[in-house]
Amino acid sequence: MFDYQPHLTGERVKLRPVTAEDREALYAVASDPDVWALHPRADRWREEVFADYFADGLASGGALTALSRETGEVIGWSRFSAQFTLPGEIEIGWTFLGRAWWGGAFNAEMKRLMLDHAFRFVDRVILRIGPGNLRSRRAAEKIGAILTDRTQGEGASLNLIYAIDKPKEAPAQ
Repeated sequence: MFDYQPHLTGERVKLRPVTAEDREALYAVASDPDVWALHPRADRWREEVFADYFADGLASGGALTALSRETGEVIGWSRFSAQFTLPGEIEIGWTFLGRAWWGGAFNAEMKRLMLDHAFRFVDRVILRIGPGNLRSRRAAEKIGAILTDRTQGEGASLNLIYAIDKPKEAPAQ
């Protein structure tokens, strides 16, 4: 059975299950309009919009708070979900990081920790990304995600589906 809220630790990032007490610190990160500028829901920086987003994530049972290992500071979050997946898949998504942690190292490590965890249970991880969210699309491609021919939603709610397959084990020598 998939563990949706593991504790994961890397060199730079720690991920742990989100709690109601994380709301204020996460909103401090999410209240920057630039964090959401390319996102289909570009108004998530507004407190009332973020409140719904946070409540949904908390209720999902799959949200993880991301912390800097160096400072212990809350830097963002991500989430596991099976809502839009096919058998043998899990989704990683709803990710946001404060601008101070942009540039690849933190996001890449966070995703690598989540991918390593996911591949203990499933053979494919998907990421749903809005067509205009070029920053997230590039970040997904940097970690090895491939654009599939699947989509989810329509109109302003359209998402492209990227996928990363579980690495094949090297043959024994």
